[in-house]
Formats: sequence, structure tokens, C-alpha cells
Amino acid sequence: MTFTRSLTLSVSVLALMNLGLLASGAHAATLMQDAPAGQDPAASAPPPQAASPQAAPAPVEQTAYVNHIVVKGNERIDSATIISYLPFQPGVTVDAQLIDLGVKTLYRTDLFSDVQIAMNGNEMVVTVVESPIINQVVFEGNHAMTKDKLRDEVQIRPRGVFTKAKVQEDVQRIVELYRKGGRISATVTPKIVELPQKRVDLIFEIVEGPKTGVSNVNFIGNHAFSDNDLKSVVVTQKSLWWKFFSSNDNYDPDRMDYDREQLRKFYTNRGYYDFRVISAVAELTPDRRNFAISYTIDEGQKYNFGRITIKTDNDKLKAENLQHAISIRPGQLYESDRVEKAVDDLTFAAGAAGYAFVDIRPSEEADPNTKNVDLVFNVHEGARVYIDKINIVGNTQTLDRVIRRQVLVSEGDAYNKALLERSKMYVRGLGFFKDVNVTEKPSSVPGKTNIEVAVQEQPTGELSFGAGFSSIQKFILDIGITQSNFRGTGQQIRARVSTGSISKQIDFSFTEPRFMGRDIQAGFDLFQSSYHYDGVDYSTDTIGGGLRLGYNLNGFSVLRLRYNYQSDNIQYTSASSCDGLLYNCGQGITSSVGYSLSFDLRNDYILPTRGWTATLRQDFAGLGGDVKYVKSEIEGHWYYGFKKDMVLHISANAGSIVPWRGDAVRINDRYYKGGDSMRGFQYAGMGPRDTSTGYAIGGQTFAISSTELGIPNGLPDQYGLKTALFVDLGTLGTVDNRLKIDSTGARRTNIVDDLSLRASAGVTIRWKSPMGPVQFDLSQVLSKQSYDKVESFRFSQSTQF
Repeated sequence: MTFTRSLTLSVSVLALMNLGLLASGAHAATLMQDAPAGQDPAASAPPPQAASPQAAPAPVEQTAYVNHIVVKGNERIDSATIISYLPFQPGVTVDAQLIDLGVKTLYRTDLFSDVQIAMNGNEMVVTVVESPIINQVVFEGNHAMTKDKLRDEVQIRPRGVFTKAKVQEDVQRIVELYRKGGRISATVTPKIVELPQKRVDLIFEIVEGPKTGVSNVNFIGNHAFSDNDLKSVVVTQKSLWWKFFSSNDNYDPDRMDYDREQLRKFYTNRGYYDFRVISAVAELTPDRRNFAISYTIDEGQKYNFGRITIKTDNDKLKAENLQHAISIRPGQLYESDRVEKAVDDLTFAAGAAGYAFVDIRPSEEADPNTKNVDLVFNVHEGARVYIDKINIVGNTQTLDRVIRRQVLVSEGDAYNKALLERSKMYVRGLGFFKDVNVTEKPSSVPGKTNIEVAVQEQPTGELSFGAGFSSIQKFILDIGITQSNFRGTGQQIRARVSTGSISKQIDFSFTEPRFMGRDIQAGFDLFQSSYHYDGVDYSTDTIGGGLRLGYNLNGFSVLRLRYNYQSDNIQYTSASSCDGLLYNCGQGITSSVGYSLSFDLRNDYILPTRGWTATLRQDFAGLGGDVKYVKSEIEGHWYYGFKKDMVLHISANAGSIVPWRGDAVRINDRYYKGGDSMRGFQYAGMGPRDTSTGYAIGGQTFAISSTELGIPNGLPDQYGLKTALFVDLGTLGTVDNRLKIDSTGARRTNIVDDLSLRASAGVTIRWKSPMGPVQFDLSQVLSKQSYDKVESFRFSQSTQF
């Protein structure tokens, strides 16, 4: 008994039907049987059909027993591996359909360009021709696209298996890439160069063709908004020679579809409920180098919201309760985005009640007479769902427990969408991840769902470098190293060295976010600093340390406690001037306890667009030591986003330090403002000053506010450049009146102190450079005192690792 593979179908239709054989292209296998001993095989065949040109073979059995399998033709792939791919093994009985399945199975591996299976008695012979291995992938003729970009686009890789189907798929990918780049006539021809040992070089020959630009973008039918207004809405732009950074100034049909959607959103968010784009046409100019794009639109009429109705099929989800979750009210201007936001708000509210899979479908009915759009939100929900498993994926460095402790639900808890959304914000707020996604996955347990927290790690170490220039300190250098996720445990370590011709500072800190396994932050600080005015007046040397504890009161407020101990040594060059009040010369010990109470209600801890933060801080010195004072500060931030890259950020902070029991505030405990805290002024460039030396003596009271508005700069996101306009207002003053009077009772005319308003405005540029974040501040001082020290430019840089 033998099985053979036949390239020509020589059996009759009747024999094929009897055998149940369905030919599969050129790989159909025929089943044949030896005639009984001493009998002519033709004698057992049925009479030939009249229409058949030749006699058909005799019917044969449909099955055969496979004793063992032999593989032929393989060069690289082991025979055992090929046999393992087959849907059957030695010791089984096969039929024609099973053999055909074996042929198809081997083809699906993409390892073979030809497969034949035949039976020789009880021995199965599998003959294969192996597909070539790709030695290298070469691109020729590409000038507008780099080879790296083309390699990223194609799926075929060196040392992979060559198949025609994969090559054709990559040809389409390359053509599509060029089309999106404005070269719609680009062609790609794949060629192969055969090498020894069944290897090939794959060559993509590319003819890029000319780049087609956009000669103009026209709008027909617009009355409420001008062409310029609508040109700022669509992404496609007119080709201009100076727009060398733009990638949207060429013809792309997909981009035109996107523009249609942008126009629809623009109009429907301004009350034009029945707006539609009638047509979008791209016409090639006579020189065949550019396209003129025209959008014909029908604006329609303005509509307001009419009746707002919520219908739910669950008595536990009360419609009146859900009504409070949405902000749409009758009579307001119709906006399509507000409808989508209402769906999100209702989904969130239902999820907070424990209903995981609610389906909310809004239906709209417009009345052309009243110009109102009635809304009905149909809420359908499934059964109450519980959490089966919480899986953490993507964390290659951060330990699972560091992420899990930020998740506010546990396995076995009822599903709560509100807590999961907040958990996502908490995990992202760690600052360890570039992206965080929390999704529901099906569970094998009825009534339960799995939660997957997918994260994408990003560098958590930072090597910072800051530099500045000052007329007093000349060149200032600041170097720091920070690791906020030490060994993936979430522990924070920071070391910093700052040096200039006058000041030097070294500090080190460590923070454990889960002290003793509890929700308590603990840490310590060590620091040393010196402030020397070479040849002039005084110098200070400080060394000390501190302990910190922090505790989360709830989901948005934190209480922190601290204790600091430091030793200060203040020396004044002229002994006659060391009167114990102005500079408080000599050695001094400061022992203080303090607290801070913080509230954080931002919608995102990394890039907030809504919400606010507030912090109250107080320190009490006098628990031992030589210094006695009460220092109080308050700080707040408010965010409001108008659109992408346009976020308004208003911040304000104020503070006061008050001595007690007749003590005076030492010069190194007073406030010094400027630099990063008040742009446009040097560090310690504003506030009370000794005009005889030109040096700041610090103030005991300050208040500073900053208003910053992010503005679009027109550059693609991949350049990493963000710009903002700012206005800073501030004041610093109030020193002890005794410091203004000398030992004879006469007033010191060289001590200037007032709380006059300072103001500055300018531009801040933040750049995510390949070397790390860089910030440039260009400032113009609007209000100052004659003795203030100002600066118009400042920059800082840091590098992540």
C-alpha cells in the first residue's frame, strides 16, 4: 500500500468521490492500494464512463497505518522538529483528509516552500523544500526616508524566513509610508539575490518620485467662521518654504479624513448640531507638483440643549442620583464634547457604585423649530462584579509590591471604577513610569473580573547640572544626583553639591516610602553649607541633619513631621560691627520641630490640567539650642487647561519668621528670594540690603505669586519644546527695627528695607533634550528698587539615567 503526491489529477471524478479526496491546489494527495495477489488490478476497476477519455483506477481503501515517518530534503531543520509539527505521529491510522491537513500544517509554519507527503507501504515519506533564510535586508534608492526609518517599518528581519507573502506585505508598508510623506507615486520593487546554503539577500528597490505639496486649502460654504479660522482647525497646511519642520504640508488622504472629523468637532462644539462636510476634494495642479484641497461644508443652524433625561433599567441606579453626575443643563449651547464627557461622568458614577460593565448610549433628537437638542441617556448595566486577580505587567525594574500598594482595591473587593481611576493616578504619580494603563480582563470565574495594571518603565535617576552667572558670585555651578526608585523599591536617595565663588553647599537625603511596612514615609537629611564674602564683612558655616515622618490622612492630604538640628558659625570681619543683633556673630545651635499639611486635588500628578494644591508649613525653634523663632509658610497652586499645550498655572506662596523671648532672627535664617523663586532677579537679588557693602541681609516676611500660561509653539511634539509666558510678582522685607539703629541710637542709613512690589515678565522655554531636561528663562524686570540685583537670562539642565 502506498500514498503518493500527484501533480496531475488522473483519477476519475467517481474515484475521487469514493476516496473523499478534495485536492488542495498542487498539494492534493492520492491514495492508492495494491491489487490482491494474483489479480489484475484493472479487473477490479468499474467500467469506464463513456465521457472519460481513459479508464479510471480501481477504488482503494481510504486509510493506512503509519509505522514510522521519514523526512527528506531538509537541510537546516531537524527531522524530529518537522515531525513534531505534523498533526499525527507514528502508530496512528491516517486518511486523505489527515494527510492534507499535515501538508497545510507544514506550509503554515512558513519554513517550507514546497511540501509532499507520500506513503510507501507503512512508511510515510515527507519531502520538503526549505524556505530560504534572509541574510540581509537592503534598501536602494531611498533619499527622503532614512534606512533606520524603513527598517522600523518593515516586519522582515535578517535571519528570518523568506516568504513571498511577507515580502508583499512589507512592500505595501513602505509604499504607505511614502504616501503619508507626500510621495504618492512612490514604487517599491522587491528583488532577491540567492546565496549558498539556502540564503538570500532581500533588496527593496525604491523609486520615490516627486513630493506633492499643498498649494492651498480652501473652504466653501462657511459663513460663521473665516477661512483663517478653519485653517487653524485642520491639520493639513499650505506648503511654504519656511515650514521645514512641518510634516503636514503634503497631500495625504488619511489626513484629509482626519480634517473632516476636526471640522465636525469644531462646529458641533459651537452649537452647530447639524453641521456636515459635503465633500473634500484634492485636485492636482497643472504642473502636477501640488494639490489644491477644497472642503465644501454646510454649517447649519445653532442649537441649544433641550430636555436632559436619564433612563436606567436598574432600581439601584437611581436616575435622579446620576443626574447630579453630569453638568449639562437645558438652555446651554450644544457642544458634542459635553455629551461625550457626560457619558464618561455617568460611567464613572456607575462604576463608583460597583457596576463594572455599564453601557450608556445617548440618543439625540433635534427640533429645527425650537433649535433645541433633547438628550436621553439610556443606562444599561450588568450584574455586580468582584475583582478576581490584579496582575502587574511591564515592570522590569520596579517591584510588584511598590505598584500594588498604590492600588486602592484588593483581590476579592467589589469592582469600583472610581478607585481604579484614582489608583492609576497614584501609580503614575510615583514618577517611575512613562505610561500607566489600568484595564479589565475577563476572568474564568463567573461574576468576577481581572484587573491588569500595565506600566512602561522610564529612567528614575537624574544627574542634574545647573549653571548661572552673577555679578557677585560670577559663575555658579550646581550638580546633583537623584534616584527616586532605588533598586526598584521606591526608596529615594538624593545628593547635591552647589558651589560658587561665595557659597558652597552639600546635602544628602534618604526617604523610605513604607517605613516598617506601614503607610508612613520616613527619612533623614544631612547637610553642610558655607557662605563666604571674601574680604568683606561676614561668613557663615552650617552643618546639621534632620529626621522626617509623613502620613497619608486620606486620598488627598498628607501630614509630615520633622526635627532639625544644626550648628551655625557666623563670623564678622570687623569686631566693632558684631553687635549681636545685626549679624548675631559666633557659634549657635538651632533645634527645631515642625510640620507641614498638604492637600492635593489635581487631576494628574505629572501633567495637571485641572485642580489645585495647598501646603501649610510651620517650624518652632527653641526646643533647646540658642535660637528661638516661629517660621510659618503657606503655598498654593491652581491649574486650568484650555487645550493641549495651553494650561494656566497660578502659584502663590508667602512666609514669615518671628523671633520670641526677645531674640533676633539670625542672618542665615532670614528669607532670600530671586533666581528660580522670582525670575528676573538674581538669587538674594531683592529685599533688604546693606548698601554700604551691596549685600543682601534677608527679610523676615515675603509674598510671591507667579502666573504662567503655556502657549503652543507650532513645533511637532517629537522636538520636546514647550513654551510659556509668565508674570512674577513679589515682595520681601521686614527686618528687626533694632537692626536699623547703631549703638549710639542713630539710624543706620545703609540699611534699606521696604515691602515695595517687584514684578517681572518673560518667556520660559523647556526642552526635553537628548541630554535631559533644559530650562531657559528670558526675563524683563517691570518693577524694582535701585539696589536690587537683576538678571535677564537663566538656564538649568539635568540628565536622566
